[in-house]
Amino acid sequence: QVQLVESGGGLVQAGGSLTLSCAHSARTFSSSTMGWLRRAPGKRREFVAAISRDGGITDYADSVKGRFPISRDSAKNTVYLQMNSLKSEDTAVYYCAAAMRGTSYYVPRRETEYDYWGQGTQVTVSS
Repeated sequence: QVQLVESGGGLVQAGGSLTLSCAHSARTFSSSTMGWLRRAPGKRREFVAAISRDGGITDYADSVKGRFPISRDSAKNTVYLQMNSLKSEDTAVYYCAAAMRGTSYYVPRRETEYDYWGQGTQVTVSS
């Protein structure tokens, strides 16, 4: 069983930065594709970014491309989302997710493709 624990959310002014972390509990981290998704108030959960098992492939939503680099540290079993140039529309609950299926090139966007989820961390951007 995989447990994911997010941290790093909070309140920040527009234009500021935050770094989200997600700690993966199991020794299967190296075989887990990792992703970040978010749910804004009144909206459906949407894809933000994903990173392949070895970190060699990343994918981003157009709305965050160039602002939110995703990375992973195999020594710490942790995936990160560095959020820069934050906008009010980035306000949401951010969820870390792990996908155990697919190939090493797999970087899913749909939430149904993820097998495990964190509890979410709130990010609020004030304008």
